[in-house]
Amino acid sequence: MIEQIKKELNKKADKEKAKLLARFFKTGKGEYGEGDIFIGIKVPEQRLIAKMFKEASFDDLSILIKSKIHEYRMTALFILIFKYAENKEKCFNFYIKNIKTINNWDLVDLSAPKIIGEYLLDKDREILYDFARSKDLWKKRIAIISTFTFIRQNDFKDTLKISEILLKDKHDLIHKAVGWMLREIGKRNIDIEIQFLNKYYKEMPRTMLRYAIEKFPETKRKEFLSR
Repeated sequence: MIEQIKKELNKKADKEKAKLLARFFKTGKGEYGEGDIFIGIKVPEQRLIAKMFKEASFDDLSILIKSKIHEYRMTALFILIFKYAENKEKCFNFYIKNIKTINNWDLVDLSAPKIIGEYLLDKDREILYDFARSKDLWKKRIAIISTFTFIRQNDFKDTLKISEILLKDKHDLIHKAVGWMLREIGKRNIDIEIQFLNKYYKEMPRTMLRYAIEKFPETKRKEFLSR
């Protein structure tokens, strides 16, 4: 089945789009996506192909997710999401085993809440704190983005604790991710977000703050930015 999946994906390849994606996802030397290879397939097309092959074996997925081609890895993650309801623990363990290949922000953002977050809803979440304290950019992003699942259940405690751990992180992609999750808390409980911001706004990177207050009323937003 692996060759069929690759064949379907390759049919959708677009060289011009691939060039744009390579620039957008910072694949140049020294950039966060260095060495990642794009062949130019739209995300909805990848999702449709994943649905076509949702019965693919975990052996097939192991090959696909280790590919140097970004869209192959993304499709593997979409298939894993389709499989998740059938065997949650196996999908979670597969994700953790192959975590080094989940190495760009779109791969993280489209998969972490649906696999890691969902699995940990009713379980110990210490693994997220281990990820947040690691030196690996993508593990740190997985840690905070996975909590989106909890936020949707109005459970904010882990998001706030992990945000504290990542508060002084140096990477822009972490600033944006933390700010985004704080904003999502604010959509559900503005008082809790403001309480956190009042405590930490002087310490947090400007990008993180801007993302966190993006949906605030203009007067409140300007108030935080002018402090």
